[in-house]
Amino acid sequence: MWDRIRRSGTRIVDSLRTEPPTGGRETRTHNLFEAAAAYVSACAEDDQDRIDEASAWVSPEALSFGVNELACRAVIALARERDESPRTVARALLGLPAA
Repeated sequence: MWDRIRRSGTRIVDSLRTEPPTGGRETRTHNLFEAAAAYVSACAEDDQDRIDEASAWVSPEALSFGVNELACRAVIALARERDESPRTVARALLGLPAA
């Protein structure tokens, strides 16, 4: 009896999966921060194939959040390194005049 319940549960869970079955191969899922790091580095290197690949790892909303978080952390780290305010660093990176 428990075996039938387990098989039914497995079928239900499998039907809810959004990714196609892998045919026995284990696939690795990526989190939004991995996707953001891959996406931003691919953009910096102008590698469209890697941009497309990283974009497919997570939803557009999650990727946007990850890119935003990466930008904030990068500006903070650079500001600490330069001993400047994050605002000054962000404006300098974008080529804007000092406020």
